Amino acid sequence: MPALWIAHVTVTDAEAYGRYAERAGPAIARHGGHFIARAGRYVQLEGTDRPRNVVAKFPSVEAAEACYHSPEYQEALAHARGAAERELVIVETTE
Repeated sequence: MPALWIAHVTVTDAEAYGRYAERAGPAIARHGGHFIARAGRYVQLEGTDRPRNVVAKFPSVEAAEACYHSPEYQEALAHARGAAERELVIVETTE
């Protein structure tokens, strides 16, 4: 089943986070993921408001998790650490 990688982000260092974003996209694509929402308009109805919301679709939960743990994504993620407050979850879809 396909899976969604859902990130809610508050950027605290735009320059460093930009380096993360430049590297994360290609890493996600290498693992079969593609963005279906990326920092677009949103409405916060409940919970913590994070002004950057990103959703990527992967072929499976396993593909999304493999991407997260891959060396290329971890290299990208090193730029996000300390540059953002984030939550990230992988959710299997019903379609």
